[in-house]
Amino acid sequence: MKIEQYISQLLYRYQCVTVPGFGAFLSEFQSAQLDENSHSFYPPKKIISFNAFIKNNDGLLANHLAQAEKISYEVAVNVIQNEVTDWKNKMQEIGNYSVKNIGNFSLNPEMNIVFVPIDQINYLKESFGLSSFVSPLVKREVYKEEVAQLEEKAPIVFTPEKRRNYSALKYAAVFLLSAGITGPFGYKYYESKIAQETLIVETNVQKKINQKIQEATFYISNPLPAVTLTVPAEKMPYCVVAGAFRIENNAEEQYQRLLKLGFKKAKRLAPNKHGLFPVLYGSYSTYSEAHEAMKNIQKLDNKDAWLLVEEL
Repeated sequence: MKIEQYISQLLYRYQCVTVPGFGAFLSEFQSAQLDENSHSFYPPKKIISFNAFIKNNDGLLANHLAQAEKISYEVAVNVIQNEVTDWKNKMQEIGNYSVKNIGNFSLNPEMNIVFVPIDQINYLKESFGLSSFVSPLVKREVYKEEVAQLEEKAPIVFTPEKRRNYSALKYAAVFLLSAGITGPFGYKYYESKIAQETLIVETNVQKKINQKIQEATFYISNPLPAVTLTVPAEKMPYCVVAGAFRIENNAEEQYQRLLKLGFKKAKRLAPNKHGLFPVLYGSYSTYSEAHEAMKNIQKLDNKDAWLLVEEL
């Protein structure tokens, strides 16, 4: 009766499996490995070793053999002893012996047992189904050059969209500048500087989207040329816009409605060169005031209210 298969079964479950009168097979956990030379990845596994000095019968192998073969414990012990005797005789005769699925035994010149485990079986249950694989080397520099070439050739195209999608474009530059100011004291100290830089950035952004304002507001297939709203003479370039109307009566009704709602800073502007009558919730000297007012207006009255920055 061969006992190799029962030793293999126990190695999946235990760290030490003793073969009485012969020695003990020990297992040690090894984490996943990477061979940089061959670009190979190996899953976690158990490394099997052999200790010829642990020979006492702990009952583990004999009990497992008795239950699997439905024989008595005493018979199982005798089967193991006979198998061990056969292993030793073959090593004496031919100098080596192979235990299936476990490893190879041989005798060195000093007649000591030398064990070499096999690598075909992984006794770590958690790695079931995992196998080694080879991954090609990633050529990062080559890909980087290709991406750079594509970026140089890729055109930048502006396509018309509804105005609700413009919020990120209108405030992205201002958000990046204001994100670095974390403390209230630092914010006050740099407020004037941020306002100046914000004005420049917002003005540049405004020029790019002014061509789309008419189409986004009135859903006109052919947008009008760039519209530039004029603010009062005061240096209050940050305006929260309620709308720009072609009919003056509509602008007046919107203006009166804002006053009744309590928007004391509401105002009408003179018609521009395109005949539009702008109506503002109010004008502000700093971006922070205008942005806070716009957020409140979007929550309480008009979700489409937007911020316009005019040149001083």
